[in-house]
Amino acid sequence: MSTRGAGFYRGLLVVGVLGLACVSVPAAAAQPGSEPGQQLYRQHCALCHQDSGAGNPPTFPALRANDQLGDQARIVRSINAGRGRMPPFPALTAEDIARVANYIRNAWANDFGGVTTEAVTAALEGLEEAGPMASVWDGVFTEAQATRGEAVYTGACAFCHGRRLNGAPDDPDMRSTPPLARARFLRVWNGRSLATLLAYTRATMPEDNPSSLTTQENVDVIAYLLSVGGMPTGDDELLPDLRGLARVVIGPQP
Repeated sequence: MSTRGAGFYRGLLVVGVLGLACVSVPAAAAQPGSEPGQQLYRQHCALCHQDSGAGNPPTFPALRANDQLGDQARIVRSINAGRGRMPPFPALTAEDIARVANYIRNAWANDFGGVTTEAVTAALEGLEEAGPMASVWDGVFTEAQATRGEAVYTGACAFCHGRRLNGAPDDPDMRSTPPLARARFLRVWNGRSLATLLAYTRATMPEDNPSSLTTQENVDVIAYLLSVGGMPTGDDELLPDLRGLARVVIGPQP
């Protein structure tokens, strides 16, 4: 890796447990007492689109007062297969998608009408079916990939997030940052996919120069973070493909 400027180092690739640089990510766990569509929204969508539906335009579009929500089929297909920088959510059933679509189409003073499970099934006809789901504990990266990721992390992330990935910056005058591995990583990202992790990171990090790392570099860093968290290596590398990464779910050790 080439030497990067101080501003780049301070921007940091925040992969793992982080939100926008040095801001905690909303927990993925559903809020008790909320209706199913809202629970699913909070787990899978609020990270980017915010609890308020305001998003963070232009990086993450607002869902509040968004006329595109009137296109029912577009919303259903976007949730299932992704669109642009939005990752796919293949683990969501037709019933889940109907619940999420109902929520976002009618929350925050939106009034776009209901979505039935039957309508979701019809809208998904003809789309390529996702493969089987996997866990980060299934050996989804290689030792060589994690080693490459460590080199990228050391150059682009460790200055702020610490050599031990514990959120302790090298400069004592800098504020602490979210840890990027181990228990807090699992708590914050539990139930989310590696595609969500990659898409969020690529869109927002480093803070002063988003998307300056390649997709492959980001994926290699993810492999390194998983290795530090104790996840086992396997025979195949993680590929820089949102559809494939969407089928790998972050969670505690079985």
